[in-house]
Amino acid sequence: MESYNRQLKTNSQKLKNHSSNAEHKLWQHLRHKQILNTQFNRQKPVKNFIVDFYCAKAKLVVEIDGAQHFDMTHRFKDTIRDDKLRGLGLKVLRFDNQQVLLETEAVVEVIYAVVGERIKN
Repeated sequence: MESYNRQLKTNSQKLKNHSSNAEHKLWQHLRHKQILNTQFNRQKPVKNFIVDFYCAKAKLVVEIDGAQHFDMTHRFKDTIRDDKLRGLGLKVLRFDNQQVLLETEAVVEVIYAVVGERIKN
């Protein structure tokens, strides 16, 4: 388990209680070890970040991006954040809200494939 900034725990709990429709929909497919018997956590503090979904066994982060992530400033911040997470040995997958809401099965298939690839190594 990656260590984390304990001050993020309160924000993490707030985010869990106010998840987006897309996050809620994807969570229905990730919880209860539905993907290759791997545990996912949501709104998980990792180092100085809170990630939308985290699978420790596969060292995988799944981020669901709302519209604000498409402006240049936010994209730049996301790139830096993703680089730092990759520096911890984590794989980062990003999907936007519309992908999750309209193409749920395709998103789940990508996550399933990545988890399978990362846990077999």
